[in-house]
Amino acid sequence: MKFATELLYSRVCDNVTGSTTLPIYQTAAYSQATAEDMEKIFAGRKAGFAYTRISNPTTAIFERRLADLERGAGAVAFSSGMAAISAAILNIVESGDEIISSGGLFGGTSDFFRELKSFGVKVRYVKENRVEKFAELITDKTKLIYVETIGNPKLDVTDICALAELAHENNLPLIVDSTVTTPYLVQPLDFGADVVIHSTSKMINGGGNSIGGVVIVGKKFRWNSKKFSKLEEFKHLGTMSYLARLRAKMLTDFGGCPSPLNIFLTNVGLDTLALRMERACDNALALAKYLESKKAEVNYPGLKNNIYHDLAETQFKNRFGTMLTLKFGTKERAFRFINSLSYTLKASNIGDVRTLTIHPASTIYKNAPEGEKLCAGVTDDLIRINVGIEDISDLIGDFEGALQKI
Repeated sequence: MKFATELLYSRVCDNVTGSTTLPIYQTAAYSQATAEDMEKIFAGRKAGFAYTRISNPTTAIFERRLADLERGAGAVAFSSGMAAISAAILNIVESGDEIISSGGLFGGTSDFFRELKSFGVKVRYVKENRVEKFAELITDKTKLIYVETIGNPKLDVTDICALAELAHENNLPLIVDSTVTTPYLVQPLDFGADVVIHSTSKMINGGGNSIGGVVIVGKKFRWNSKKFSKLEEFKHLGTMSYLARLRAKMLTDFGGCPSPLNIFLTNVGLDTLALRMERACDNALALAKYLESKKAEVNYPGLKNNIYHDLAETQFKNRFGTMLTLKFGTKERAFRFINSLSYTLKASNIGDVRTLTIHPASTIYKNAPEGEKLCAGVTDDLIRINVGIEDISDLIGDFEGALQKI
């Protein structure tokens, strides 16, 4: 079964009623038949639901659907992409630990990593997204390697397979944020990653109508409780210990649970992920080629002269994502271009069906030190464009008009 078909027919019906649309269980708690049943559910000896902060039937179906699409052992949904990222990291790191990360990260992730310093956790950034550069930073304090499939907004492409091999040689898990690519382009667990994160607010939702995040956990990594001492309580679960703690501690104790209504809206959007990604990726490539023909300083992995083109072509099934960047020489020219677009939205989201533009340096990276901005490829003259599913002739026409005004 190919991706689009699996997307539509995997876990589509409610087992209780046969409903072909995911039911919204808009409830806080669940009544049980007996006190003994309640005890067993809380102890994990009986299947069931106790409280929506811990689990919810609507959310559970969505989690299983994402886990299946990513070929994972299980998933935990969160209230936002940042809640998912912070939970995935805090699930195993402790004071004195180090994280190695690619440099081209989403600004929200960089802000969170900066905050980790106050918890005694150091993040070491790789300026060049090459395996040997990650290898140079590994120490006995390293707890995990963290990357994005395509850096946002640097647009550097991670060699997932090679980096997973390096991580596992050093008994480290590889955590991959695949928000920009979605499971339509790549399933990182198949390439050796151990944990995959999505901000479901983005292309998985598609309509920009709700916030959410999800962490999907693989089946193979051996979580040694001596190295990952936070997992000691769950070590009897072996490869499932990380997943078990993620729900029992990071979701339940920190309380970052998603709204069932938001899950419902995102699940509706998920049905059309393949169609939207196909169209948006085609549009992004066409727009990038047009801008290249106009001698604009455009960055997009789909362009043949891009240093990541060959890796992206093989790793992402001959697609290159929906994001590209442009440089204009100065901040003033960048602003003038954005303001000259007729209908392309000025918004901070990505993964909408509409094309969105933003000036990262003055918005999502406004609090970042200059060194982090440069590491992420963020300069004052750069704008980020996330391409939607418009008619490409209209989109090119809008950009052509804006170029003429600068």
